[in-house]
Amino acid sequence: MSEKLDGVRGYWDGEQLWSKNSHRLHPPQEFIEDLPPFAVEGELWAGCGRFEDTVSIVMQDQPHSGWLTLQLAIFDVPQEQGTFQQRIGKAQNWFQHHPSPYAHVIPQIPIQSVGHMEAELERIVQSGGEGLIVRDPLASYESGRSHSILKVKRYQDAEAVVVEHVPGAGRNQGRLGALLVERQDGVQFKIGSGFSDAEREHPPAVGSVITYKFYGMYQSGLPKFPVYLRQRLDAGL
Repeated sequence: MSEKLDGVRGYWDGEQLWSKNSHRLHPPQEFIEDLPPFAVEGELWAGCGRFEDTVSIVMQDQPHSGWLTLQLAIFDVPQEQGTFQQRIGKAQNWFQHHPSPYAHVIPQIPIQSVGHMEAELERIVQSGGEGLIVRDPLASYESGRSHSILKVKRYQDAEAVVVEHVPGAGRNQGRLGALLVERQDGVQFKIGSGFSDAEREHPPAVGSVITYKFYGMYQSGLPKFPVYLRQRLDAGL
């Protein structure tokens, strides 16, 4: 198991850095000069609670010093054969001999018991993190969603598209009361909590993608207690 980092996916092909959707990224040479000559996959990460900062940095079309506040936190070696343990071992060996101030392999902790996992989850949540990623150490690499990888969090999250701004009442008179959103399956529902005052004054635009958290599902298929988390500014990356 390892900490789930809230960053932007980065794919280093041995020569260039790419986003999840194959957009070329533009880090300065200083950021990439100690990366390996083989492909690695990871999260571009600025630290807990700094997802928007990370997106702002990586979306720029020219190299700039903001990249030097990021880390490429590596979680796999996609073109290497063998089990996850064998693949990640190749990356660990590289960085032992070629340390980088801007890249590292995410520490992987063997799970001793369910209690051990729950204690680690609690530690991460208390420190401001999101949760855990649990991997099958014997699994082969799979691109996209993998059945051998499990996210463990205190809540579930998902994405939806903003359909309408619902006006507020009371203290929210004259500004956003809720977002009417639509899931990929066409189901619509409202999200009325989780917004800062600034977000109620300037809510995500209609048509934008947002992330929300929820706590299970009703029998109707609607999410229980949906709460706004953020706009997915990296949706096109």
